Amino acid sequence: MTDQVSSETQKAPGLIKSTQELGAGLFLIAVAGFFFWQALALPHGSLRAMGPGMLPQSLALMLAAGGVGLILTSIFTEGPALERWSLRGPFFIFGGIVLFSLLIRTCGLAVAGPVSMIFGTMASTEFRWKESVIFSIILTSVCVLLFKVLLRLPIPVIGTMLEPFFPF
Repeated sequence: MTDQVSSETQKAPGLIKSTQELGAGLFLIAVAGFFFWQALALPHGSLRAMGPGMLPQSLALMLAAGGVGLILTSIFTEGPALERWSLRGPFFIFGGIVLFSLLIRTCGLAVAGPVSMIFGTMASTEFRWKESVIFSIILTSVCVLLFKVLLRLPIPVIGTMLEPFFPF
């Protein structure tokens, strides 16, 4: 009897039945609004001759529609409550992106890839050095093969800082 009473007292009494879905929906709408605003200055064109602003604004609208869907889900379906979150995840993920952008030109993809991936995997509480190093080396090799060899993009594999040590 006490289990039924305690589970009913944990339900949210208001309109929102899943605050986690509500938070995710509001976040997606905010991100979509930012990207839509950033693409406003770009010409749209038409469906026959698409301009550079059509794709980012279309994607922003689809992202916002997903956010609205999540908000509606939060109203009509029971779901988990919004929990406290730590800054560990966002710090390491954003830090990995910043590290990649700082290292790609000076050290090249061979260094920037593994360093940023290893730093990004530290966001998990289940981080293991050995798995991270193996994962980052394999994924960097795939990136070099795809972007440098197959697509022939001008991405430096060995950056300007490392060229004296690797003259090939």
